[in-house]
Amino acid sequence: MSLLRRSSPSLSSEHINVSFEFFPPKTGNMESQLWESISRLAPYQPDFVSVTYGAGGTTKQPTLNTIRRIVDETTLAPAAHITCVGATRDEVDAVAQEFHDAGVDHFVTLRGDPPDGIGSRYRPHPEGYANAAELVEGLKNAFPDAEISVSAYPEKHPESPDFATDIDMLKRKVDNGANRAITQFFFDNDAYERYVERVRRAGIYVPIVPGILPVHNFTQVARFAALCGASIPLWLSERFEGLENDPQTRALIAATLAADQVMDLVERGVHDFHFYTMNRAQLVLAICHLLGLRGKQVAATAA
Repeated sequence: MSLLRRSSPSLSSEHINVSFEFFPPKTGNMESQLWESISRLAPYQPDFVSVTYGAGGTTKQPTLNTIRRIVDETTLAPAAHITCVGATRDEVDAVAQEFHDAGVDHFVTLRGDPPDGIGSRYRPHPEGYANAAELVEGLKNAFPDAEISVSAYPEKHPESPDFATDIDMLKRKVDNGANRAITQFFFDNDAYERYVERVRRAGIYVPIVPGILPVHNFTQVARFAALCGASIPLWLSERFEGLENDPQTRALIAATLAADQVMDLVERGVHDFHFYTMNRAQLVLAICHLLGLRGKQVAATAA
């Protein structure tokens, strides 16, 4: 049943917590789009907003600039992504210290993609952190009070040979101090629920926050899903069939599908959601509104 036809008197903003992911802009136009999106989404008072970080520090300065502006010009709580690909421990620690000095006390801690791209072989830096579990431990040692979010994979990480290996890595990250896990995007809520059951049986009790990706461009999402091991259900493909040249209808379908996905997860007892915004506010804003969330006036300055 579509969310647009569903009566849900029990659903209100008190029952749903959201967070948003952004990426640092590369051009002036992209920067304007980012800050317009932040300005439009800030009134929904997310728990935090995360800013991505390129492997090997390729976006260190833009990430840092974005975080500083969030701290200076908004009331939002920033979370900095940090990775260990292609860098020594000292280099990673120095970046983390810069983020912390800028006002960050929440790190989204990731190993990062191999330098040659998703699907290529990962090789740890000989003087670096070998994986995200080691990176979590290093951050916790340096910043004992910092909040640490890590990644989780409902359909397992594409490099993991099986779920047991994948969940063992998550447990190592949690044992080293991670406070929550945010999932790779997914479209099959049953797969997410089965994953959470596996995680709990493994003795992992931190929140497993669903990562929700509104489908701005189905072709791009399908291509990325193939690389990162996320499945695309046939019914999802059918929803976007024939809409390649109809962006307005695509947006309506995407917002409704994502809201339906979140509503179904709420009915399964989930209340925290992380939205991959792609630096675009419109779909996420529509989804939040469909879910019963209403923005409140808070300070946020757009460019």
